[in-house]
Amino acid sequence: MTEKDVYQVADWKGQSGERWVAYQARLDAMMAVFGQAAIEAAAPVAGERVLDVGCGAGASSLDLADRVGAGGHVLGVDISEPLIDRARALAPQHSAAMFQVADASSAELPKGAFDILFSRFGVMFFDDPAAAFTHMRRALRPGGRVAFVCWRSIAENDWVRLPMGAMKGIIPAMTPPGPEAPGPFSFGDRGRVARILTAAGFTDVAIAPFDASIPFGEGQTRDAALDDAVKMTLEVGPLSRALADQPDDIRVRASAAVRAVFAGCTRERSVMIDGAVWIVTARNPAS
Repeated sequence: MTEKDVYQVADWKGQSGERWVAYQARLDAMMAVFGQAAIEAAAPVAGERVLDVGCGAGASSLDLADRVGAGGHVLGVDISEPLIDRARALAPQHSAAMFQVADASSAELPKGAFDILFSRFGVMFFDDPAAAFTHMRRALRPGGRVAFVCWRSIAENDWVRLPMGAMKGIIPAMTPPGPEAPGPFSFGDRGRVARILTAAGFTDVAIAPFDASIPFGEGQTRDAALDDAVKMTLEVGPLSRALADQPDDIRVRASAAVRAVFAGCTRERSVMIDGAVWIVTARNPAS
């Protein structure tokens, strides 16, 4: 199992996208607090036009559409056809949000067409992030705003730290990818994020930490919540990929280890874990 296979969501167009669709409601509920923090930082108002990068199944786009209203417009783009299909299915009739299968780092985007460039965990996967943001900046009007949320380090995020840490002695140790390798934690270094945006031509870059406790497992009892957290861990995320080719006995041991480590996070009907992100804002120069 390579580092890229384990830590990077490598197949959004296929299996990764399909798994996200299967867990869409749960995953969107987990991400909601972070997405809302980024939306508050973006401060959209009625009538504005928003480009939502890596929109997934459209939850952030639909929230943004509620803020900009019928006179505004939100274009959600994602490389995953299964996720865009799901977004279109979830969008209410006459929504201000529209969805397109596209790679925002290279897709043909109308010049100066948007007031806000937004993303909820969708900008950490570009091979050349400075070039990607330079390309996307052209779609912003002069003075337009950027707001996105991205993960901080693995060590600060229990959804990876706890289950992967529980694998010691069960599967071979896996070294995380380099800090600048495309993947969910590639924007963990605040200084790197600032350098990328500055190189892309943005100004007024601000990067603030934001922490929240998020529901990773839910059920009618503590045991049911633990079962739920273990099931999702084994089916979605880095550990699911690490265990993909492992025999049944290893998977059983892994399941027990994950259950044990999450037991310390269990409340009456939920497993609550810590999440740590950056809320990033910037501006396209006025001229």
